[in-house]
Amino acid sequence: MSHPDIPTDPSAMTAVELVSAYAAGALSPVEATHAILDTIAERDRDVNAYCLVDPDRALIQAKDSEQRWHSGHVKGLLDGVPISIKDIFLTEGWPTRRGSKAIAADVPWPVDSPVTARLREDGMVFLGKTTTPELAWKATTDSPLTGITRNPVDPTRTAGGSSGGSAAAVAGGMGPVSVGTDGGGSVRIPAAFCGIVGFKPTHGRIPLYPASPFGPLAHAGPMTRTVEDAALLMDILSLPDPRDPTAQPPMLTTFRAEMQRDVRGLTVAYSPTLGYVDVDPEVAAVVGAAVERLAEAGLRVVTADPGFTDPREAFENLWAAGAATMLSKFPDGSREIVDPGLARVWEHGEHLTAIDYLDARATAADVGIVMGAFHTAHDVLITPTVPIPAFDAGHDVPPGSDLRSWPQWTPFTYPFNLTQQPAISIPAGTTAAGLPVGMQIVGPRHSDDLVLALARYAEAVLAA
Repeated sequence: MSHPDIPTDPSAMTAVELVSAYAAGALSPVEATHAILDTIAERDRDVNAYCLVDPDRALIQAKDSEQRWHSGHVKGLLDGVPISIKDIFLTEGWPTRRGSKAIAADVPWPVDSPVTARLREDGMVFLGKTTTPELAWKATTDSPLTGITRNPVDPTRTAGGSSGGSAAAVAGGMGPVSVGTDGGGSVRIPAAFCGIVGFKPTHGRIPLYPASPFGPLAHAGPMTRTVEDAALLMDILSLPDPRDPTAQPPMLTTFRAEMQRDVRGLTVAYSPTLGYVDVDPEVAAVVGAAVERLAEAGLRVVTADPGFTDPREAFENLWAAGAATMLSKFPDGSREIVDPGLARVWEHGEHLTAIDYLDARATAADVGIVMGAFHTAHDVLITPTVPIPAFDAGHDVPPGSDLRSWPQWTPFTYPFNLTQQPAISIPAGTTAAGLPVGMQIVGPRHSDDLVLALARYAEAVLAA
């Protein structure tokens, strides 16, 4: 039986399309997994999105899923859909090296993190683990352990980070969905650079274990080709886990249902610069044109800045304190083998005092108060995701610039880790050179469903 409405190349299909094809009998999880593994073998030598690929395990899981589909007893929403996992999440049976030579290669973990446990329970197929900079410390993806991860849109450019391997895998057809971490933009930045969707939910909405040393900055989030796929993954990833005492209570509805809500009539604040960011003219033009189309489609758009000043110093102090706390537990001699940039952050963190840390936390609270007041008048905030296009791979900052640290070129993302608000990056268009540009949508705390609904609406408007 032919199914002309179903795409025929599994590597180009979304998770929703794959599930529809399984249900229609037009494709099996084994066929889809074989096709995506073939794509990884063909393309990843140029991109370096994966640090571990396990075809044997993936095909066993795919065969189990195929039998469930044949019997009519599927396990979950995305049963049989192949997924990659950032090498930060503990995954039973695989090592979790986190991009570091200081972590042993031959020590498979005996337990799953909450993220991988929920994906496994849903019946998803684990392709492998994606690259990360060492300990996910920066906004590009390269490490002494795994080398440079490149952007599949243009392999001379960075994929961004720290979830750059996940973004490159999804953008490059090497798995329809992935899951990453976001402590200062690490899901949204690579999503913007690679032209995909990256969602950072409200802090605690996705349970984490072990607890991140970056504390309240740390989030997990889906990385997908569509907002619908992100919503489906959120329904899986946000299920409760007793190992995270900061986790939010279970949802009373589903993200896939709330994603359908009518968002026309919302008041959208567009802040092109947050009041202090220097934005590349092409990026500004692409995002500005996308916002104009949203206004033409019926959204009530006003130009407004939130009103806070750049909280970069507070963010960098919290980040350095977390890095130093984590690295202080590493074996002797680790300082000599970690990424030199990470070693400098480690040293900075060691010199911070408890007063410095609490001052930074107070700044985060102040920004949160400003944003809380802002959202009483504006339902959501739209900004560019990153103020520049992807730059040359292998550099922490754009070559030739006078920048010294990655937060200097990511000013749109880290403020909303400080405030713990939900924020999503969706593709807004491309530069003249064909490089993707992301648009960020930010909502009040606990408005994850609203952010996804508006993102889905914007996605449809921009695709029309």
